[in-house]
Amino acid sequence: MSRIGRKPIAVPAGVSINLDNTVITVKGPKGTLSREIHKEMKVNVTENEIVVERPSDNKLHRSLHGTTRSIIANMVTGVTDGFSRNLELVGVGYRASKSGDKIVLNVGYSHPVEIAPESNIEFEVPVNTKITVRGIDKERVGAVAAQIRAVREPEPYKGKGIKYEGERIIRKEGKAGKKK
Repeated sequence: MSRIGRKPIAVPAGVSINLDNTVITVKGPKGTLSREIHKEMKVNVTENEIVVERPSDNKLHRSLHGTTRSIIANMVTGVTDGFSRNLELVGVGYRASKSGDKIVLNVGYSHPVEIAPESNIEFEVPVNTKITVRGIDKERVGAVAAQIRAVREPEPYKGKGIKYEGERIIRKEGKAGKKK
């Protein structure tokens, strides 16, 4: 049996869970998240915990069991604490700035690149070489961070580009010199 799927999800104070057939809605201090779950997964909601059960041991149900539990747990964490993803700009002259709610990236192109946030996503630029993406939906935070990283992915020779904080760029050796 799935070890992750078996674990109950603790519901903190101030968070309300509403299960309407296959749509689960989690409401908390930071906002509201709603998501449709697979119709065959059984979700039992009590006052202070949520338990996900699967109807059988077939492969589909086993694969959905832990995934469904993790998705619901991330929704509960998102509306209470939120999620963030940090990015670093590496390269001479590479910098980011905030203009209103958008971020403006100068990363070696002939023009600055502007990125507008989606709903429930906010950007923070503590230093001009660091960007923080914050939000309540873990999936959207990761997708927006990946979109920013895709503007100038780190290259393997000098390591220049936009990378996740703590990401290790595997470096390649440059051209070998002429041998006489």
